[in-house]
Amino acid sequence: MKINSKWFSAMSGGGGGSISSTTTALASLLMLLTTMMTPMVASRTPIAMTLEEHISTDPDLSQFFDLIERNPIASANLKLRSLTIFAPTNQAFQRYLGNKTSVQYHMSNVATTLEQLGTIITSDYDGNPPIYVTRKRQPIGTEDIYVNNAKIIRSRSNVQLSNQYGKKQVLHIIDDVLTPLTANPSTSFEIYNPDAYQFILHAENMDISQHRIRSFRHKMTMAKKEDIYRAVGGHTFLIPVEEGFKPPPRPDMIDRKVIDGHVIPNRVIFTAPAPLDDPLETLAFEDNLKVTITFFKQGEGKNAKVYVRSNTVIGDSKHASGAVLAEIVKANIPVRNGVVHLIHRPLMVVDTTVLQFLEEKEDGPLFKFYELIADYAPDFFKTMSNLQQMTLFAPSNEALSHPIVNNFIRSREKLREILNLHLVRDSITTDKIRKNNQNQIYQVPTGADKKFLYFNVINNRYDHNQTITVEGGGVNATIILSDIAATNGYLHIIDRVLGIPYMTVQEKIETDPMLNLTYQFGRLNHFNEQLNKTTKRFTYFIPRDKAWMQWFHEHQGANLADFLFDKDQSRSVLERHLVVADRVFTMSDLRSMSNDSLILPTVGPHNLQIRVKEEDRRFFIQWRETNKWIPVFRPDVECTNGVIHVIDAPLVRDHDITTSGSSSISIYTTTMVITLANTVLLSALVLL
Repeated sequence: MKINSKWFSAMSGGGGGSISSTTTALASLLMLLTTMMTPMVASRTPIAMTLEEHISTDPDLSQFFDLIERNPIASANLKLRSLTIFAPTNQAFQRYLGNKTSVQYHMSNVATTLEQLGTIITSDYDGNPPIYVTRKRQPIGTEDIYVNNAKIIRSRSNVQLSNQYGKKQVLHIIDDVLTPLTANPSTSFEIYNPDAYQFILHAENMDISQHRIRSFRHKMTMAKKEDIYRAVGGHTFLIPVEEGFKPPPRPDMIDRKVIDGHVIPNRVIFTAPAPLDDPLETLAFEDNLKVTITFFKQGEGKNAKVYVRSNTVIGDSKHASGAVLAEIVKANIPVRNGVVHLIHRPLMVVDTTVLQFLEEKEDGPLFKFYELIADYAPDFFKTMSNLQQMTLFAPSNEALSHPIVNNFIRSREKLREILNLHLVRDSITTDKIRKNNQNQIYQVPTGADKKFLYFNVINNRYDHNQTITVEGGGVNATIILSDIAATNGYLHIIDRVLGIPYMTVQEKIETDPMLNLTYQFGRLNHFNEQLNKTTKRFTYFIPRDKAWMQWFHEHQGANLADFLFDKDQSRSVLERHLVVADRVFTMSDLRSMSNDSLILPTVGPHNLQIRVKEEDRRFFIQWRETNKWIPVFRPDVECTNGVIHVIDAPLVRDHDITTSGSSSISIYTTTMVITLANTVLLSALVLL
């Protein structure tokens, strides 16, 4: 077959034609070749199903195949060339909010299986922009693979077929539409495969919705930071939009180091496969200034809001320590040297109070908490604004969506108490919690009268991360986003509303790390079974683990193991700690009732006779049998069917716990007793 060279030159636009004219000519040429070779194909022996036939007969790929048929270049490529195709499902197209789908951005002219995928694959779109590949390990040992922000559906991918000319082709099915960076269709501007610097330079001509970044571009130019956006390789660039530069003096606080703190070098991070809660070093990570960035999601699935959190781990005179949170308002913009995310405000800049943070964004991560205060307790805003230093433990939007919350907000008085329970009149960082929680349970007073918060630091043995929990009013919450810095303190986002119980007494003692021994005693002798009943109201005086350990250490003639396995003996002791009545008794209730001594009905055969006093905002009880004043370590741990008071000594007489006659544990240290209780004895539970 002979092709006229003059015809080819004309079709290709000569030597100086544009990419668009060249690709149009190429498409015409490929279609001509296909037509001319049809007789040759007809004479061959029929071959197996081609990839084109496979896609055309898959009903879940009908929208994608329709795009191929309407694009002459894509259609010709599929008939004639080796290819890798990333095909979005019909459901992916239904979720897609873009105006146009670039089918050629879903193709590469090299057949690549899942095993062969590297970190980048070159697309067939104009300018050949890259598609970025991310492999994300799952806890169960499997691996998810993403191309840009789309997840490859492995069970339907790696389909390897040939076209009618024997060219190898591979199909991977994905759950999202791939979107290249393109010029705004309303302009005549043309650009192909720009890097991050070119994106910033020409952002007004790019198809990025209504977002503008003039102020950031100006700051970049003034700081002479163009080179970090031209850098070859794969990086993640976070760029604040125009609205984020208000109000003054925020723009003046953005210097060279702040710009460095918006770039994660040598990692291309799209939001779907982003490593959540994993601090990533920025360009501003050096000897005297250390800034990391963490990705954080609120909500589920493709509609989840995604935030980035900068944490200035080590600050200096110009850059305050602490975290700054910004929402990604336009995510996953692929560029030649990585990915760009547009964010609603600059990172690293601490220039708002805690209250201003709540007010800042109408649909932000705490907008439900703000609306709750504004609608039902606006005077709480005044309380916050009058504090020079404060820490707010704010429930997330999901936490406030729980149906049980509505039952409590109807009472204004109860709501004010709950809100004050989330407020500490001091600056509390997670570093401070860790340091004060090493050998004891760290506790701090709250804005609620006689109410404290109790912290626990949990080390994860699998990934070596730490989880910090906070308990208030009987509710244990996890800090899911910490150390958001403000000019007057800190804010931590938690996953539950403190003071609104959601567990029964039994569920609470099972999950509370401070009440482990009492739970195990009651589990062995079946005492705990009654504590799930919602038809009764329990007031349970529970010794914390340290109190039990101390008692056995001081009474070395008593054997902890004997007590644990003597079910009658342990049950008898627990019975006197549990009050059952038609109501619960808070410590304030008991204090107001206690002119001299109180007689309370217990679950056992004998009543509990105690006295109650209050000193320096702390409660104490005195049991008649010992006449010792016992501190109430944690009063009023609320449950759905009762209340728990955690006390610093068990209600036990010297002769209540007897030994079996074996040698005593006189040499046991507290550590050995803890080991016995938490390992040997817990293992024994499994055998019973």
